[in-house]
Amino acid sequence: MSELLDAREERQEILKGIIRDLHAGKDLEELKQRFARLIHNVSPGEIAALESRLIAEGMPEEEIKRLCDVHIALFKESLAEQQVEPTPPGHPVHTFRLENEAIRGVVEALKKLLGEIKTADKEGREVFRRRKEEIKKELARLAEIDKHYLRKEHQLFPLLERRGVYGPPKVMWQLHDDIRAMLKKVTRAVDEDDLATVINQGNELLTAIVEMINKEESILFPMALEKLTPSDWVEVRRGEEEIGYALVSPGNEWRPRQAAGTAPDAQEKEGPAGAIELATGRLTPEQVNLLLTHLPVDITFVDENDNVRYYSAGKHRIFTRSPAIIGRKVQNCHPPASVHVVEKILAEFRDGTRNEAEFWLTMNGRFIHIRYFAVRDVEGRYRGVVEVTQDVTDIRALEGEKRLLDW
Repeated sequence: MSELLDAREERQEILKGIIRDLHAGKDLEELKQRFARLIHNVSPGEIAALESRLIAEGMPEEEIKRLCDVHIALFKESLAEQQVEPTPPGHPVHTFRLENEAIRGVVEALKKLLGEIKTADKEGREVFRRRKEEIKKELARLAEIDKHYLRKEHQLFPLLERRGVYGPPKVMWQLHDDIRAMLKKVTRAVDEDDLATVINQGNELLTAIVEMINKEESILFPMALEKLTPSDWVEVRRGEEEIGYALVSPGNEWRPRQAAGTAPDAQEKEGPAGAIELATGRLTPEQVNLLLTHLPVDITFVDENDNVRYYSAGKHRIFTRSPAIIGRKVQNCHPPASVHVVEKILAEFRDGTRNEAEFWLTMNGRFIHIRYFAVRDVEGRYRGVVEVTQDVTDIRALEGEKRLLDW
């Protein structure tokens, strides 16, 4: 076993040396030959581990991102020798691959359209005028790629990180954001008839998307299949519907079931001692209380029998509350002149004709927004109402965008 570990460490050191030389600007072809002489093949998991270790040892993530396409070029022949592990329809990787096929189709359609335009001269502008609606339609389809990336970021990456894979997810997320920004820029350029940007940025966008697909197919998916357990894939699959799919519908041959002996690690999943099991996590009563009292809104909950059961005791409540109202009928917590409004809201929430009511008013020079939401269980039964009150004075005054931290 120690010999195997030593061999693995030696292999990683050789690979790191090659990558460091690559980043230092040495010739790619010479490094490919060196790689071929020293190491016969490399797995996607090794590349992931390599990038993670380089980041941990101080190589900036931006530098990994800058040359990750060259990494793939360096290992291309070795990766091509890897057998593609098939997955049944419905498995997350099968769905990702299915989406990639559809995305490639949109990319090809856009390439063809941009190829017809060629240049931003008079002739190109005439072609653009005729093809503009088709381009907009294909760009709208391409925008579905965001669901593909969101599932990677919020379903796949957390599980990979749990298994010790940090480098590729961090780098890929940055590349996702680059693609999103380019897609917005090209879409805006089409709307504004900025033909030069459409041609130049459009082709750059399509190239970036194809390169991302290549990274997924050659490194991410094989590495994920190697690293993740059956129970991990069950967890990935369970959250997919909430985000949605890009251009395809998943199959249903693969059934997510908890495999015997593959329960998630207790330390990873159970949370702190005394935690309460919630729909999407585990929190202690103290954490629940801290969370609710630190929200930038006031919350009051009334149960299905019209009894007040909770209010958030934040530092700066808008309307006064005191512990004496707990258990009190909500009708008795309002002035007699407004009880009929309360009764109407409760009646329509209870019979299902309404799910939300809202009001706004000015109080002490501040603009206050008050909303009531019907609370229903998974079977749709009425379980009460939550009141949410927020001072939105400063929110209403916001203009433009703020994307950078200014403190």
